[in-house]
Amino acid sequence: MQQRKIPMRKCTGCNEMKPKKELVRIVKSPEGEISVDLTGKKNGRGAYICHDIKCLNSAQKAKRLERAFECSIPEEVYERLTKELSDE
Repeated sequence: MQQRKIPMRKCTGCNEMKPKKELVRIVKSPEGEISVDLTGKKNGRGAYICHDIKCLNSAQKAKRLERAFECSIPEEVYERLTKELSDE
């Protein structure tokens, strides 16, 4: 039986490659709305981050999500991400 390939993604906070299932996907829809995509199936450009507040903070400090989505990210998005990551 052939083993399935595990999709790997890079965390925008710590820059480590991890299995896609271990990361949270943040997506920018074609309309430009940025949201947390827990299903991993939403339409749009995705960036990944660990289930760790430290990774989110370092990504925010270095403006890595802004770079990934090529737009400025409102403070509310970071607040919602912080809330969702701390709920787990």
